Amino acid sequence: MENLTKWYVALFLLNSVCFSQNPDYFTNAVKAQSDPVIDGDVLNDPAWEKIPTTETFTQKAPDEGEPGTERTVVKVMYSDEFFYLSAVCYDTDSDGIIISDTRRDAPLNNTDSFMFLLDTFKDYQNGYVFGTNAAGIEYDAQITGGGEQSSMMARFSIGTGGGFNVNWDAAWQVSAQIGDFGWSAEFAIPFKTLRYKGDGEQAWGINFQRVVARKQEETHWAPISRQFTMNRLISAGTLNGMVTPPPRNLKLMPYVLGQQNRIEAEEFSTSSTGDFGMDAKVGVGSGLTLDLTYNTDFAQVEADEQQINLDRFSLFFPEKRAFFLENAGLFSVGEGGSFWGPDIEMFFSRRIGIGEGGARVPILGGGRITGSFAGMKVGALSMRTDAVEDVTEENHYSVMRLKKELPNRTYFGGMVTDLNHLGQDGYTNRGYALDGQLGIGELSQIVAFAGITDTPGLEKDKAYAYRLQVSRNTKQVSSVLSYSEVGSDFNPEMGFIKRENYRKWNGRIFTRFRPDNMFGLLEFRPHVNYDGYWKLDGFHESGRWHIDTHWEFRSGFEIHTGMNLVKEGVIQDFEIASGVIVPASTYDDKEAQIMIMTNRTKAISFMSMNRIGGFFGGNRINLTPTLNIRFGDKFTSELSSQYNEVSLEGGDFITNLIRARLTYSFSPRIYIQSLLQYNSQSDEWSMNWRFIWQQSAATGLYLVYNETQDYDGIPIHDQTRSIVVKFSYLFDALN
Repeated sequence: MENLTKWYVALFLLNSVCFSQNPDYFTNAVKAQSDPVIDGDVLNDPAWEKIPTTETFTQKAPDEGEPGTERTVVKVMYSDEFFYLSAVCYDTDSDGIIISDTRRDAPLNNTDSFMFLLDTFKDYQNGYVFGTNAAGIEYDAQITGGGEQSSMMARFSIGTGGGFNVNWDAAWQVSAQIGDFGWSAEFAIPFKTLRYKGDGEQAWGINFQRVVARKQEETHWAPISRQFTMNRLISAGTLNGMVTPPPRNLKLMPYVLGQQNRIEAEEFSTSSTGDFGMDAKVGVGSGLTLDLTYNTDFAQVEADEQQINLDRFSLFFPEKRAFFLENAGLFSVGEGGSFWGPDIEMFFSRRIGIGEGGARVPILGGGRITGSFAGMKVGALSMRTDAVEDVTEENHYSVMRLKKELPNRTYFGGMVTDLNHLGQDGYTNRGYALDGQLGIGELSQIVAFAGITDTPGLEKDKAYAYRLQVSRNTKQVSSVLSYSEVGSDFNPEMGFIKRENYRKWNGRIFTRFRPDNMFGLLEFRPHVNYDGYWKLDGFHESGRWHIDTHWEFRSGFEIHTGMNLVKEGVIQDFEIASGVIVPASTYDDKEAQIMIMTNRTKAISFMSMNRIGGFFGGNRINLTPTLNIRFGDKFTSELSSQYNEVSLEGGDFITNLIRARLTYSFSPRIYIQSLLQYNSQSDEWSMNWRFIWQQSAATGLYLVYNETQDYDGIPIHDQTRSIVVKFSYLFDALN
């Protein structure tokens, strides 16, 4: 114990010495003398007249370090119930203000927008982001893990540890107005929406971001280096003088639902059902939130995007259900993965309530508690699902997570998962994991993970996985080196594992250069990335060298030019397409890669990733064009295709995945969305159509229509249609 104490103190001192926050940027919050009217009219609201201003904004792009070209004025105040913030975004060309989308949580990087973050515990690990555009949309998100991940590195880390959860939806209010001066916005965030240390005077971390879309200009109050985003909490400034009330929260969210299903196959059938259930959110003490659910339903969630699988490994479909996404970062333990996607997730919430092939499994109920207690981050979940004939038996899912956060992006923690199969031949699968991160200075990190599983019939000494990664992220160079190993009997049934029985090396060197006045070039980014997988017996299963340069212009146009050197060791023959077999062998291939991207702030924009070259000893042409079209600020569309033309020794084939995503917004809270897809690999066409009238925090009226058609030649083999009407309402029991 004495040695452990010495180690803890030494680690704390090391981080304190190496860590420096942003001491030059601080502002003050003052008590509101009167409550503002949240209508966006900041300049004519007397509640804001005597509030101190924050006006110094520095560019991150296009001219890093230079003052913002347009004036921005921010004010902060609070009452006994609300945190208030106003922003006046002056603009010398108010007719040039761009509104690219009016849906809740629509991306804010390609529209005139304002965002701010709050580090309410001032622990540099966890925070909130709130934002809007000139149309007054609601945009909110949670930050975990310090928000270290940069936008450029996101392409290399899909899944675990992303650190940014835009699917978190909270109850708050915002409004915006456009005028000759530019545009302005007012925010009112109830204290019960936030988590903080307790009542009394506090200092919070805070930062502000403004985007002037037509200029491709991004500015911040506390400056952000080009390799990071505003989400990096240690780069934030300080908000002094916050006086908070005792934390309290009790929200009830009941729902009622009606559904009609129609199936046309070898036999025709129709059915109609009705249902009801409830979610509840309870504040426990100063830092914990208890979420309860009964007869859980996710009928309003958008359908999965279909995928083409031209490999022999599992596909990963991301979680979209709001109940599981709130505070999801706390439960992230594993290995984020690489070009091929996530490799390991110790807890993957899609295992709960979704069976094989996406079949719905009824969730009888459960609860989850997350937050801070006794200096630790705590997460616990317990849920029970019902049996479904020919899909799954009744199951009970349990997760326990503890995480100790230290200064300078440092933490260590553990997780236990328990999946109890309750059927006649039931058994229990358990997983145990430890993880940690050590921040060194402001730019370097060491990340580690280790896990074991316990499954009846599998050897425990082979049921292990671990990973060690070191990284450094400077303004001009980002570098990563990691090693992973997974035993042959590692089996996290409550999680996700893409491959079994392997060792993996990963390395990356990513550089950024910003020349002065060179042909309109803003930045070019030469980089090289390697991922290599070997079976534990030494067989080289996969390897990929990616050598590329990104060319980004001030106009918003980008072109990425690169080459991939790919090795695939196929152990067993597999069917890559109907009637086309890839024989067991080792294949060494080369392919050229080019990506083009036009300015996404324009009404019409285009992006396409294209690859041509060797593929499993043959050849492939891979084209993925995407066209975005918008009309005004009401209608947006995204039309995309994934086209593969493959020629192999075992045969030739073509695959197409065509997708259309269409949205019409009547207002930021009322809109229609449709997702149309055709997948030639499964020969399936599907449509997901949703009318959404949101109240607050993902409640409101939802009208959902789903249709799927499977083709077995012509005519249609079978067809499934469903119509769902769901209404949920938020009751704030403490108002």
